Amino acid sequence: MKYRWLAIIPALFLNTTFNVATLSAQTEHDPNQAVPSLSVAPGLQATLFASEPKISSPSSMDVDSQGRVWICEVVNYRANLRGIPTRKEGDRILILEDTDADGKADKITVFYQGNEINGSQGICVLGNKVIVAASPNVFLFTDENNDGKADKKELLFKVAGGEHDHSAHTSIFGPDGKLYWNFGNTGKQVFDRDGKPILESDGRPVLDNGKPYWGGMVFRCNLDGSDFEVLGHNFRNNYEITVDSFGTLWQSDNDDDGNRGVRINYVMEYGNYGYLDQLTGARWKTPRTGMHEEIPLRHWHLRDPGVVPNLLQTGAGSPTGICVYEGSLLPKKYQGEIIHSDAGPNVVRAYPVEKEGAGYKAEIANIITSEKDKWFRPSDVCVAPDGSLFVADWYDPGVGGHRIGDQERGRIFRIAPPNTKYQFDKLDLSTIEGAIAGIKSPNLATRYLAWNKLHDLQEQAEPQLEVLYQTDNQRNRARALWLLAGIKGKSNQYVERAIKDENPDIRITGLRAGRRYKLDVIPYVKHLVKDPSPQVRRECAIALHHNQSSSAPELWVTLADQYDGKDRWYLEALGVGMDEQESKFMSAWLKQAGDNWDTPVGRDLLWRSKIPLAVPYLVKIIENPDTKLATLPRYFRALDFIPGKEKNTAVAELALMKEPGNKTRETYIIAEAISRMPANVVTQDKKYQHALAQVIDSSRGTPEFTKLVEKFKASDYYPELVALASQSGKSQAAVDAIRAALSLKQNALIRKSLQEKADTEKEQNQKLDLIWALGSAGHNGANAILLKIIKDNQEPLVDRREAVRAIAKTRSGAHALLDLAEKGSFAPQLKQTAAAAMSSTIMKDVKERAAKLFPAPPTKDNKPLPPINVLAGMKGDTLDGRVMFNTKGTCAKCHVVNGMGKEVGPNLSEIGKKLSREALFESILYPSAGISHNYESYTLILESGNVVNGLLVNKTDDAITIKDAEAISRTFKMDDVDEIIQQKISLMPADLQKVLTQEELVNIVEYLTTLKKAKKNEKASR
Repeated sequence: MKYRWLAIIPALFLNTTFNVATLSAQTEHDPNQAVPSLSVAPGLQATLFASEPKISSPSSMDVDSQGRVWICEVVNYRANLRGIPTRKEGDRILILEDTDADGKADKITVFYQGNEINGSQGICVLGNKVIVAASPNVFLFTDENNDGKADKKELLFKVAGGEHDHSAHTSIFGPDGKLYWNFGNTGKQVFDRDGKPILESDGRPVLDNGKPYWGGMVFRCNLDGSDFEVLGHNFRNNYEITVDSFGTLWQSDNDDDGNRGVRINYVMEYGNYGYLDQLTGARWKTPRTGMHEEIPLRHWHLRDPGVVPNLLQTGAGSPTGICVYEGSLLPKKYQGEIIHSDAGPNVVRAYPVEKEGAGYKAEIANIITSEKDKWFRPSDVCVAPDGSLFVADWYDPGVGGHRIGDQERGRIFRIAPPNTKYQFDKLDLSTIEGAIAGIKSPNLATRYLAWNKLHDLQEQAEPQLEVLYQTDNQRNRARALWLLAGIKGKSNQYVERAIKDENPDIRITGLRAGRRYKLDVIPYVKHLVKDPSPQVRRECAIALHHNQSSSAPELWVTLADQYDGKDRWYLEALGVGMDEQESKFMSAWLKQAGDNWDTPVGRDLLWRSKIPLAVPYLVKIIENPDTKLATLPRYFRALDFIPGKEKNTAVAELALMKEPGNKTRETYIIAEAISRMPANVVTQDKKYQHALAQVIDSSRGTPEFTKLVEKFKASDYYPELVALASQSGKSQAAVDAIRAALSLKQNALIRKSLQEKADTEKEQNQKLDLIWALGSAGHNGANAILLKIIKDNQEPLVDRREAVRAIAKTRSGAHALLDLAEKGSFAPQLKQTAAAAMSSTIMKDVKERAAKLFPAPPTKDNKPLPPINVLAGMKGDTLDGRVMFNTKGTCAKCHVVNGMGKEVGPNLSEIGKKLSREALFESILYPSAGISHNYESYTLILESGNVVNGLLVNKTDDAITIKDAEAISRTFKMDDVDEIIQQKISLMPADLQKVLTQEELVNIVEYLTTLKKAKKNEKASR
């Protein structure tokens, strides 16, 4: 659900450290221990509002105007994947009510139950209407007689991508009367209730295909689904959007598992948030010029032009529900702030925000945590009519990620100052005064009802709204403004008044209201274009988005002239403003800048523009000797975003650059330029051949060497390529080099290298490494070379054994090996090596055939394992577990822990914050029960007949990259791929216990539970 990380471990071999403070005794999971297990911030008290057996597994929640708590139970969440019992009648939507004001739910009503809402991920209560997101559907339920039962069910939207945690999420009512919602990166496309594609106002479909949108998106529309807008895109799994009274949007986003890159975003309207490469759709691991060294930052393509910054990165986690607290009951530090639940690290946090330039900065303030009970999984957070905070707790050993560990438990907590009763005035919509009181409520459901009442009253409510607008509470003023601007015939009057207000937040709200009511914003922007607040000027830039007014370029130039050359938020707002009119706006700016364009401001604007017009200027910046070497990558990266012959001509010019006195800088520029040129242009023109040789010579010892030799077919360097494969150890560099050599048809050169006499231990090891690389390359050309070694009795046995292990890595190679065994021409001394190599394969046809020829040995101690709950209650030896973890060839084989291990599956250095002891055992013994998103196994069937298995690293229209269980990535042209098959099982073996005794298994898990946080200076594996 919101917690895609929970299946982190099953994704391959378990090679990470978990630090989970677990509960082993059943009594510790008793609801009576729920509150004592929590740590609550000073000035607040947690009370238990509801728990099992009344409720179980609440995934999402809302609180209505009557103070009733609505929850989506997800007992059936992915139950069919694990064969565990399901609720045949389907999941439920429940209404929990406290009828006697004692702070506990004593009345429970089943609003709706059915299998079509299994695994629901969002609920929004709007009077007698309830919106429920149960991917691939977004339903609208109506209680026509107000008896707490759904009388009508309609389809509001349908989302492509099927049932998935990264799909449709919850809705929220905005202060402007609009509906806001989102989907994650499996949503793909939105359709209306009739199955027709939803189109934006410009006729563009809401579609994840890079034209222009990628990945997860944020939407705004009318409550009937009309007037649909995409407000932000390129998120991974953005769970829930929230909107404050000024109309500012906030949400969280989930990183790829194990990369400590969870983020909180201020959603600048129409922004791109950088999960996928804007050009190709590639994920963050794909190398690109100028990318961050630190994975959490590299993860979001933050150095690419057109990517909006993150408000805050919170490390490892599984972000879930979010809200803005606009009440007064909680202590001052939480008032007006974002409050967010993160199920992974078992915490509910506030993020106090401060304005910084055109954007914001934030810090973390924990509200509730649980170190004692790691089953505490806060899945949602909402504000009640009295201003108290309600927190839904899914309560599970490891929630989400296509798994559920407990179907019986679940809790709802209320957070308020100590001894605060749950009581408040009832909403009275029979009078305007009552509606005004409702619009001031901290509860969204109450404000929804009051907003609609006041909006319907139009001018009748104007005097009272005017009074509210003149109060000191700025959020109430903003709510009044949205309604005043919605009075027919008076929109312009109130917007003009608001943009002259002394409070910049009200000026911003006024400008947004002008856009909301489709007024001509140009006069407002003209008034605000030199506003002292960069936040107001940010909104002016956004207001120019796709505005075709003849005044727009001039206004944009005025805004651009006030950019300080440092504020990335401001720069990206300017980018949003000039979207689809970049040439027009930049031409106007360059005209007024004249010869003074080469300033920090000018460089940033050109870098951000991504248009052919910028090419000659970017070239001049690169050629300028005053441009620091460290900044050159960003300008070459900017060139990557510019299509057309202008860019191609420019890089060709840079490839011949000469800069006397600065050889390092010159070499870098030529290398970057040459790498961007077509191979035929370089190899057929003598003036580039010298430059190419210079670049290749200077790239020795780097990954670029292999890429350049292969791309340009630089035959003079082929021997070095093969030497690199043998001298780089068991590494990515070795595999890349040998694969390039095979692709260049240098089999004879490879054989020659293997036939050279190995007189020293170093030479012998290099020969073994070369054989290993051949097997890891996944290239059909390697099979003949390896088979020759295997069949040659004159070859050293150590080489033949390594060749057996190498050839068994591919389907074609494994079957060739089995053919030898069936024919009886397989050397007896190689049989055990073959049996061991075949025992860990995930290729079903190979495994079945190998089982007959090379029967697997029995389990280590021939003893069956007890049930998981029994194993979880056993105490292990931490030290022995650590040794087993790192020396058994099991865990550290495929996962990185604190910088050590192989980066095949997710980095698990902080998994201990997320998974209980039970979940750890389950992940080892049943790895395919929950495979983390983005760690599914794939099989490529190549045109050559070869088969490659592994994780999908990247896929574009032109190429696909697969990483195998050795952490080796191989890229194939799509033209060479016949079929791509997603496997239904994890790469992690399902019979791992066969190499462990029960005691060893328990010890490993004991060790995992102690690993709670990554070392501070951990370097990411590459």
